[in-house]
Amino acid sequence: MPITPTKKIWMDGTLVDWESATTHVLSHTLHYGTGAFEGIRAYKTPNGVAIFRLREHMQRLLNSCKILMIDVPFTLDELCDAALEVVRVNELNEGCYMRPLVYLGYGEMGIYPLSSPVNVAIAAWPWGAYLGDHGVENGVRMKISSWTRHAPNAMPTASKTVGGYVNSSLAKVEALKAGYDEAIMLGPDARISECTGENLFIVRDGLLISPPPSEAGALRGITQASIVKIANDLGYQVSFEAMRRDDLYLADEAFLTGTAAEVVPIASVDDRVVGAGSPGPVTKAIQSTYFKAVRGEIPEYEDWLARV
Repeated sequence: MPITPTKKIWMDGTLVDWESATTHVLSHTLHYGTGAFEGIRAYKTPNGVAIFRLREHMQRLLNSCKILMIDVPFTLDELCDAALEVVRVNELNEGCYMRPLVYLGYGEMGIYPLSSPVNVAIAAWPWGAYLGDHGVENGVRMKISSWTRHAPNAMPTASKTVGGYVNSSLAKVEALKAGYDEAIMLGPDARISECTGENLFIVRDGLLISPPPSEAGALRGITQASIVKIANDLGYQVSFEAMRRDDLYLADEAFLTGTAAEVVPIASVDDRVVGAGSPGPVTKAIQSTYFKAVRGEIPEYEDWLARV
């Protein structure tokens, strides 16, 4: 989806004009992919714009950097304050998508990363539904990718690593060129891992099931955790279990979750219709509650919102 420029990007503690937020072509991360990022959304609420689960996202960014042995020169509080400032200064009162990035800059070349300077940037811009409004309302067509998700001992799958997303990009390109909306990736054991940038759930006999992130080689999702809480509050039981692709084919319902995608029903997998081929009652109940929660319409979830 195209980016709509805003006025300022936060870079290493300073607000920089959008068009001036550049880095050197020999920056280490550009060549070797060692870096970490987050995707965060802010939403318009009845009491002004609010960032959804800001601290959890920034803590995961720091956790990713710890795994990669990158020393971030900013604290959790400083990163959260910077994110609030970016939304405020760009007057993104209708909501936005945010991209915090920790990357290794110019100064060293070669595989060894730790002697390179550490840079941090936070950008924000208006961004609509990642998989389209039609997908959110009616469901998306999914394809099991021929690309295998990283084995946890090949790439640290608990880290949202810059270079790790080449794996996702290959799967996404394959799916879209084949006429699908999104790809589902299997782990090295041929069990379901996650989508290219989302976790997934199935509904079977009223029970919600999701692959266990640490075992499946998936990134533990902040939206995923939010959906577990919402599902439990609605009276649904959630289980983390290893799944095969035929568990998707035979599910009563299925949906994917992620910051960019939010909550999107799955209409079919590999041309097999899932359930009735349209959003089911459990999916619709969870999706509706989620959208109300992020927009500040349910007081019980107010602590998920960082008011700008």
